[in-house]
Amino acid sequence: MFTDARSLPNHSVVEADLAIIGAGPAGITLARALAASGMKICLIESGGLELDPDVQALYEGESIGIDYPLSRSRLRFFGGSSNHWGGYTRPLDEIDFEAREWIPYSGWPFGRNELDAYYPPANEILQVAPGRYEQFDYWAEKTGEDMLELATGRLRTEFVHYSPPTRFGQRYRDELKRAPNVQVLLNANVTNIAVGSNGQVVNALAIRTLTGLSHTVKAQRYVVAAGALENARLLLLSNDVMPTGVGNQNDLVGRFFMEHPHLSGFCEIVSAEPERLPKIYRQRVRVDGRSAKVSFKPSESFLRQRRLLNATFQFGVAGEYKASEGNPIGDASRATAHVDMLRAARRFLADGQELLDPQDASYAGVWLGVGCACEQVPNPDSRVSLSNERDALGLEKIRLDWRLTEQDRRSVVEHMHSLALEFGALGIGRTVMNVADDGRWPSQVQGGNHHMGTTRMSDDPKTGVVDGNAKVHGIDNLYVAGSSVFPTSGTANPTLTLVALALRLTDHLQRKKTI
Repeated sequence: MFTDARSLPNHSVVEADLAIIGAGPAGITLARALAASGMKICLIESGGLELDPDVQALYEGESIGIDYPLSRSRLRFFGGSSNHWGGYTRPLDEIDFEAREWIPYSGWPFGRNELDAYYPPANEILQVAPGRYEQFDYWAEKTGEDMLELATGRLRTEFVHYSPPTRFGQRYRDELKRAPNVQVLLNANVTNIAVGSNGQVVNALAIRTLTGLSHTVKAQRYVVAAGALENARLLLLSNDVMPTGVGNQNDLVGRFFMEHPHLSGFCEIVSAEPERLPKIYRQRVRVDGRSAKVSFKPSESFLRQRRLLNATFQFGVAGEYKASEGNPIGDASRATAHVDMLRAARRFLADGQELLDPQDASYAGVWLGVGCACEQVPNPDSRVSLSNERDALGLEKIRLDWRLTEQDRRSVVEHMHSLALEFGALGIGRTVMNVADDGRWPSQVQGGNHHMGTTRMSDDPKTGVVDGNAKVHGIDNLYVAGSSVFPTSGTANPTLTLVALALRLTDHLQRKKTI
């Protein structure tokens, strides 16, 4: 059942066994998975079924660190940010869960094996099942091309899957409408998580609409699933009983904000014979109704040896060279250098025998654009806090201070050089680096709209907001879902893992029937 909170009589009280704040991928996954449990579920969504500029404006705030587009990086209507998700799907690596001595604050309360049972159904939910992320024989057979054997030992390859992408609000709307024990409350903004005087139990949620109505949702248990930025903001805003905010007794709520630093145009690979590179390495290939593409990642042994953060690289054909036209980028000096490199590459690839006279050939090769996503070291100074400015509901807006460190930058630079060495060793091309190793982050760094870490998971309340079951430390009936619980970011798009974690939380909630 779908109910518009603006249509309810003022001061209505909605009662449920479980209240879920946020109807994005995590919240919808929880509601669907628990629909057959017999629990009465209230799924609360700030927006409606379509994008509303007035509702979207509630995401506005201050960015005081690395410039960040707060209101454009998320969507505030049914389905959440799955409504603009790109579909990149891949699980986290085993090493991402480890407490690595060279990465401060690293380590999850459990290993990757804890999610192995949840990744397959998460693949189903995201429409990429079965997951074949490391099945090289499968992709070789299906594409008819041999996969590359890497040469340096620094890198390895695996396959990113691409969801259609799944728009949760569209794909699962009718199912939730039919569920007799699920009430979806639309246009309902949670303004306060009301805890009892002892600070150990949540008693209710205060709801406001942009039309001025006030309501209350009462439940036995509550899950905050509004995204890593709003999860932290809502806990901090709920400070009427706990002055520093719910779950913030150790000043951890909002800290450790992580993104995947993305760099565009940081290098180009110049290749005289791109056909030597299997198609799935340079573009998405569709097989058995789904598409995938190779990604390059540092090997686990190299990460340990060099004490680096994780990273992922992909590339695709970005332009074509003609010997008579120079570089399509338009910089004459770089064009000359690139064409010289192409000539050298042609001679190298032919084992000393030049295939064609470069002066006569109209086709000289291609340049491959390279994109990367990098792991960010958990940093307590990279954080979400509250602004002095207020939104249309009278609530303090978000203030984001996204920070990157020298450790982040050094890892990125070293992985770039590894990629250049690998392509040279394979004889496929030469790499032109466009980022100087000058001790500064390049100006083109930006995030991937991957918000993580602001309510991090740890069994020790001094290092985490929630425990290994995603329950807020010190509060008996409050949980957090989504990538805000990630202690470290890895480099995979977080959607698959946050859905897997939501399924894991579902099992915990079903086992623990009462507070």
